[in-house]
Amino acid sequence: MNSHAYRTEGFCTSRAIVGALLRTFLIVTVASLSIAQTLTPVSEDNAGYSRPDHQRSGYISGTILDQTGAVSIGAEVRLLRDQSVETEVRSGNNGQFLFARVAPGPFRLSVSSSGFTPQEVSGTLRSGEAFLVPPIVLTVAAAITEVHVKEKPLTQVELAGLQIKQQEKQRVLGFIPNFYVSYDPDAAPLTPKQKFGLASKTLSDPFTFVGVAALAGVEQATNAFPGYGQGASGYAKRFGASYTDAFTSTLIGGAILPSLFNQDPRYFYKGGGKIGSRILHALANPVVCRGDNKAWQPNYSNILGGLAAGGISYLYYPPSERHGASLVFQNAGIRIGETALVGVLQEFIVRKLTPHLPVRPSPE
Repeated sequence: MNSHAYRTEGFCTSRAIVGALLRTFLIVTVASLSIAQTLTPVSEDNAGYSRPDHQRSGYISGTILDQTGAVSIGAEVRLLRDQSVETEVRSGNNGQFLFARVAPGPFRLSVSSSGFTPQEVSGTLRSGEAFLVPPIVLTVAAAITEVHVKEKPLTQVELAGLQIKQQEKQRVLGFIPNFYVSYDPDAAPLTPKQKFGLASKTLSDPFTFVGVAALAGVEQATNAFPGYGQGASGYAKRFGASYTDAFTSTLIGGAILPSLFNQDPRYFYKGGGKIGSRILHALANPVVCRGDNKAWQPNYSNILGGLAAGGISYLYYPPSERHGASLVFQNAGIRIGETALVGVLQEFIVRKLTPHLPVRPSPE
């Protein structure tokens, strides 16, 4: 079979990035599997926990400011229940913070930053709702301010934006991007603008260029696509073709078609249930996805995106590598198989190798 038949048509999503790296970073993947055996696994209570409808978890978010009105970066925000710290985060570059998957009920927030007086905020989180805390202003005054606020739900767009910021911090082993995976089964649907933003974040990530460079190097060493030749010119052509594959498949399959079909391009981690059901969930991912209405449906975006990217590749691959439409369908089939394999890795291994993920609350 021509070597072109074994190329993954780009990095349609972050799942496809990991899929392409299965071949070019085999050593890293094998090392990751070995490391996974030494790590403490996530308990089923945390990973597979499903809360009854009347006790669904929610979100708490807000913004930290100083007394001049500027955002406060790096402030420590602690979520307290019954005088004990349940979890803590730091405010980001925009001064915002987010607690995800919080059990409903009364809570207190303790905010502190060097040089400022600690502040406390209290409220009550209802089942399945988002709690938007009014801006918390840190001052140099000696008195501690306790603020009681009323619940103000976030809009779907605002909530999705906060969740995307969390996803963009997800990196396997701390450096491989894993942006297209949601560990929250109730994640808010993305707007078209957010889908294009996620695709842009993936394509501009430095590790994407590292992966493309490595793939081009492997092709150069094995003389794949001999029509490109050797030397610096041959490597440059292979690098350009590989990145164009990534660009077209990510943009088409991860942004354009999901926006047109109102589908979510992310992989939704199942985590709980029997092993067989989790494997089926992962294997079905290439052909079944969640719509923006949160209903499961045929994954037109992934299937058509692979075919479209394969067709476009005929414009820049050497003439000797173009062997008719059958090769496009063959490449699409290979890509579906790789995406399914990556889904299995996501379900059982990748989460354990991704640091700094929010911890799911224990059942009450």
